[in-house]
Amino acid sequence: MDEVTLVDDEAQEEDPVGPGTEDHDPGEIDGAIGDEESRDEVGEQVTPPAERGEELVLANARIVELEETVSDRDSEVASLKKYVAELEGMLSTSRDSLGEAVSRYRDVVIQASPGVLEELVSGESIALIDESLRKAKNLIGKVREGLEAEVSLARVPAGAPERRLPDLSALSPREKIQYGIGGNK
Repeated sequence: MDEVTLVDDEAQEEDPVGPGTEDHDPGEIDGAIGDEESRDEVGEQVTPPAERGEELVLANARIVELEETVSDRDSEVASLKKYVAELEGMLSTSRDSLGEAVSRYRDVVIQASPGVLEELVSGESIALIDESLRKAKNLIGKVREGLEAEVSLARVPAGAPERRLPDLSALSPREKIQYGIGGNK
C-alpha cells in the first residue's frame, strides 16, 4: 500500500510549506489546503483513510462473496462427480447385461437355424449377429446350389439304358456293309 504522510498542525505553523519541500510547487504539497485528494512522495494520488476503510470493507465483502461462490461451485462439482461415478456404475452394469443378452440371443439364433454352422454366427450386438446369420444363410445357399449343380451333371439314370439301334447315318458305305455282315472291323 502507499504510505501516507500526515502533517501536524504545529509543523504547518512553523513552516507553511513543510519540511523538505523547498523545491516543490505549492500545489504538490501533502496536506495542502483546498486539495480534495492528497498525493504521496511519488506524485500518485493517495486515498484518505476514511475512504480506504470503506474500500476495504467493500473489498472484504466481495472476497467473502466470491469465497462463498467458490465454495458453492466446489460442492456442486463434488456432487456432479458423485453423479458421474453413479452413472458410470450403471453404464457398466448395463453393458454387462447387454453382453449377456446378446450371447443368449446368439444361442437362440443358432438353435433356430440348424443348417447354419455355429462358427459362422458371430457379433457383439444383435444387429451384427443378424448380419452374420444372413451372410451364413447366403453362403449355405450358394454351396447348396453348387452341390446340386454338380450332382445333376454326374447323375446316372436308374436302371438299364434304353435299347436303340445304333445311328448308322454317320457311317461310311463300307462301314455300313461291314456292320450288316456282322463284322466289327
